[in-house]
Amino acid sequence: MYKKILSIVGILVLAGIVVFNFIQQNNETQTENAPNEYNVSGDSDVEGAAITPPGSTEIEQGESAPEFEMETLDGEKITLSELKGKKVILNFWATWCPPCRDEMPEMQKFHEAYGDEVEILAVNLTDTETSKQDVVDYRNEYEYTYTIPLDTDSTVSDDYKAITVPTTYFVGTDGTIQAPRKVGPMTYDFMEETINSIN
Repeated sequence: MYKKILSIVGILVLAGIVVFNFIQQNNETQTENAPNEYNVSGDSDVEGAAITPPGSTEIEQGESAPEFEMETLDGEKITLSELKGKKVILNFWATWCPPCRDEMPEMQKFHEAYGDEVEILAVNLTDTETSKQDVVDYRNEYEYTYTIPLDTDSTVSDDYKAITVPTTYFVGTDGTIQAPRKVGPMTYDFMEETINSIN
């Protein structure tokens, strides 16, 4: 009788350990797969949401801006090289990012004032979104009219080392990065001052 009770207790303890380990492993997997909406860049001044682990360095001022080809939200192809000769604000964002949402009305205001001289490319990190339709709905709800290319596989954001959103680069008419990148939301005045400082 004593051996029978001891065997049952032993089986229950083993079963408990197995269940505990399963739950623990499942929680870790969910945490790893969940979108990271917090700044983990290590920079306490950053106002944005990290999307990949830190460790990359930015593209420096004076370097050529990496070429890309993307499809826009309106289904057109766009490349950086076709915009040579025009100043470009290259912004990386996502609909789930609160600081991105804060700056987008400022970008629209800037686009309305300077759209003939400056191209705003608001590159959506589409592979971090629930669906492309979320991006369409968001753009339509707020009536943003600047160009929204779709980075569907993170290739462009990886090339530009955009580890936190929003991240913005300022490309001059010669196709080079001509101002320090901005990590965090921009204001109209900041965009105006930066664009006026580049060629």
